[in-house]
Amino acid sequence: MERRGVRRHQRIRSTSISTGLVVLVLVVLALVVTGSPGWPRVRETFFNGEDARAVFPDVLGGFWINVKLFMICEVAILALGLAVALARTARSPWLAPVRVAAVVYTDLFRGIPTILLILMLGFGVPALQLQGLPTDELFWAGVALVLSYGAYVAEVYRAGIDSIHPSQVASAEALGLSHPQALRHVVVPQGVRRVVPPLLNDFVSLQKDTALVSVVAVFDAVFAARDYTAYNFNYTPYVVVACFFIVLTVPLARFTDWLSRRWMERERAGQL
Repeated sequence: MERRGVRRHQRIRSTSISTGLVVLVLVVLALVVTGSPGWPRVRETFFNGEDARAVFPDVLGGFWINVKLFMICEVAILALGLAVALARTARSPWLAPVRVAAVVYTDLFRGIPTILLILMLGFGVPALQLQGLPTDELFWAGVALVLSYGAYVAEVYRAGIDSIHPSQVASAEALGLSHPQALRHVVVPQGVRRVVPPLLNDFVSLQKDTALVSVVAVFDAVFAARDYTAYNFNYTPYVVVACFFIVLTVPLARFTDWLSRRWMERERAGQL
């Protein structure tokens, strides 16, 4: 009991010191910024309360487009990434064309900047005027995000699958499971569970990158802010948009950190 009390006291003391230092640094930074000669002009240009209230409804309406796009793309990316990862880990000679296609896909779409992909699909595909294909820029911007992030997520999945020891596949096959059944019931569930934290990190980035759809004239939060700024010559709307994204991404980032710590604790407990 005495040892626990000492440890608790040390944790409280360490937390208090850390908190005090952080607050001190923030106060000093705030004083330096607000005391600079150009602060009044910056405050009027970037932190104007009247402009923030005026643009808030339009930014809020546009931000729901970003949120819905994120939710839809997230599901599609998870499915596409897993399919590509399984194709890359296939060892059958009959699946060589599928494996090569998966390699080409990941190399190609990881090499193209996401914003260029959105521009090419968002403007290029509707310009083809092909019958049966959607012409909505938002749809093709979403497809571009799925293709871009699907390549990254596929590599994350593949790393998780490759981290499973081959002895587990051998054990599953010794119990009478075929190789596809061993992948489905043994390898993939464990591999996916191991890469959940990195996947969440990718989705934090995806949430921010939904703002790129504004380059193809989709009226999302960034486009609403840019439209207001073009007519009023004030950059406060961009700060408002940044606050919206922070409110959404910071809790997801903290959840990712918590999940990573929990996974590490479980791994250490399993090794004891």
